[in-house]
Amino acid sequence: MAPKYGLCLWFLLCVSCLLGSSLVWPSMAAARKLSALVEEQPLPMKYHNGALLKGNVTVNLVWYGSFSAAQRSIIVDFLESLNSRAPPAPSVGSWWKTTEKYHGGSSAVVVGKQVLNERYSLGKVLKTNHLKALTSNPNLVGAVTVLLTAKDVAVDGFCMSRCGTHGWTRSGKTRSAYVWVGNSETQCPGQCAWPFHQPIYGPQTPPLVAPNGDVGVDGMVINLATLLANTVTNPFNGGYFQGPPTAPLEAVSACTGVFGSGAYPGYPGRLLEDKSSGASYNAHGVNGREYLLPAMWDPQTSACATLV
Repeated sequence: MAPKYGLCLWFLLCVSCLLGSSLVWPSMAAARKLSALVEEQPLPMKYHNGALLKGNVTVNLVWYGSFSAAQRSIIVDFLESLNSRAPPAPSVGSWWKTTEKYHGGSSAVVVGKQVLNERYSLGKVLKTNHLKALTSNPNLVGAVTVLLTAKDVAVDGFCMSRCGTHGWTRSGKTRSAYVWVGNSETQCPGQCAWPFHQPIYGPQTPPLVAPNGDVGVDGMVINLATLLANTVTNPFNGGYFQGPPTAPLEAVSACTGVFGSGAYPGYPGRLLEDKSSGASYNAHGVNGREYLLPAMWDPQTSACATLV
């Protein structure tokens, strides 16, 4: 069976990523003292000598359930921003360039086919094997297939232990990677769309304004960015990760909860603010888009790198 790597709920990981193995929430004052007194230590991330996804990486999209055209355009514009040099700094493209520092050079994302499954062909309650079935279309083999589930679709483990996942399947001698991300707008925005919604646990800081005006889809962008970076740097369980291969910390999941400099549990860090909308963001995209993207582990510094 191909391994799967889940994107755990942010509040379960961000403390361990920032403060060690403890899952106990410190007070904000304690967190400030810790950040001031404890020098950030290098975060080890081992390369396991396996294949990475380099060169042109085709990303196919499967839209499962009801998504508006506006929602789909937010996601597609994000993907097309990954290799665009047009947006001003800090940009989505400059965030993605960190993946070039991993073994093998650049990973140029190309948006491929899009499949609309608006009739919920497998129902509105999906198991893990359904995710594989929906991303194993013979016409999509050889690329990264991204499955996006609508806000009214329940997925095994969604909101309880994960906001998305990535893994791989095999068709003959060909291995294909897949990613699944769910829209948490009505099910668990406090877990899977933070910091655009107040968290259920931890410090109750005010939520940020979503840069594209859609809490659920802006949260999906954060999780998609995380899992896509994790996929190209560890597609088949032999790339870059820390810890056991069955539950690895990868390129971005190792930096969970960090979006800007000075981040600590419950505080995403210093960000940019759109003066007209009041939205918080840290990256410019194509078509005038603004996005909030998580920190990514930098192999050259062995630390989580932020855009701002």
